[in-house]
Amino acid sequence: MEALLVLIALVAIFGVAVYPAMRRRRLRQDGSPGLPQGLDRTAGYGFVPSEELDVRLPGPDRELVEALEETQRTQDWQPVARLLAFTGDEYELRWQRVQSVAGAAAMELARSRAHGSAVEAPQEAVSFSKEQPAAQVRDARWLREWRAQQPRDHGGAQVYAQFLVFQALAESGSGSESGSDAGSGARQIILEEARKVAHDAAELAPADPTPHLTELVIARHLGYRAPDFEALWATVRRLAPDHMGAHLAALPYWSAKGAGSKEQADTFARTAAARTREGTLLPALPLFATYDHLPEVNMVRGLYQSEEVVKAIEAAEYAVDQVEDDHPVRPHVLHLLVWFLVRAERYGEAMEALAAVDGHVGAVPWVDEGDPAASYTAYRALAVAGWEATGGAHAPH
Repeated sequence: MEALLVLIALVAIFGVAVYPAMRRRRLRQDGSPGLPQGLDRTAGYGFVPSEELDVRLPGPDRELVEALEETQRTQDWQPVARLLAFTGDEYELRWQRVQSVAGAAAMELARSRAHGSAVEAPQEAVSFSKEQPAAQVRDARWLREWRAQQPRDHGGAQVYAQFLVFQALAESGSGSESGSDAGSGARQIILEEARKVAHDAAELAPADPTPHLTELVIARHLGYRAPDFEALWATVRRLAPDHMGAHLAALPYWSAKGAGSKEQADTFARTAAARTREGTLLPALPLFATYDHLPEVNMVRGLYQSEEVVKAIEAAEYAVDQVEDDHPVRPHVLHLLVWFLVRAERYGEAMEALAAVDGHVGAVPWVDEGDPAASYTAYRALAVAGWEATGGAHAPH
């Protein structure tokens, strides 16, 4: 589930989704009814107007938004450094914030390069030397200065490692070199540097699983052998056995797009869900495995009422009911539930999920369509239309 993990981040790069181009566009290809473009039949239900939906994050995180906006406005790294320091050992939240901060830096640098404000060579673009840019442009110099001034800050090291991962993935997915030996070589160099920085971050804070989660993503793209990946995964499980984000980061390795298969991904997800304790989101993991292996073209009308999908939906619904409303990863599960519930024509449940998550749309599956707000709005309209058509009462105006 690449979009979510490395995602959950480039999902959270403040209005710009990098991963949509990396996944297939099922929405237009399967056999389900076409989505109503531009249709919004939600007036009176208390939903956020489509033009006001926040595409930056899957759910609210006011402290993150404020810290990032201050850092990017002033080019001072200290607001985001304080944010991570205050986040402490809330490791699910910390993982998402590290990705969001790193993603913001990556996008800032990309925009600077696009406007000719930064050096074009990939090696220099990801090398944060101590030299200051000639002009005071927004080119993520705050991250360079953070690393230079506080090399023992494990928060800064975590962010930098994740930043390098984003740079590597951008290198593999952009420009004429994409897929060439030069592009692959540059990507590998950057990923190996990211792994080194992640190891440094792990040494600075041995109890923190966050840098190991970054390495889970690196492992897939560097092609770790299964025993090496399993050794890394054993470390993650020792540090954070119930970390939903960690499992989302590991899942793609075992998928058909990684080193495994649908069967291996399903086994990984079901095993994690079965052995977890009460009060975690891990029972929702099979829903993500199911989503990641849906057929390119769905010719089976009852696919979303099949036993496999029904079980995954109900397990995910159980999971979101077992955790606190402010669990950092809960919005991701709710967004995916909306998608499945609408397709399964379970409109009442979809309306409940929408009520819990409405307002922010920076999440899978919406980011897979390139325009998260439009995709989410279309499904929301389908949920309302289905709800009303099956006897649901109109909300009071």
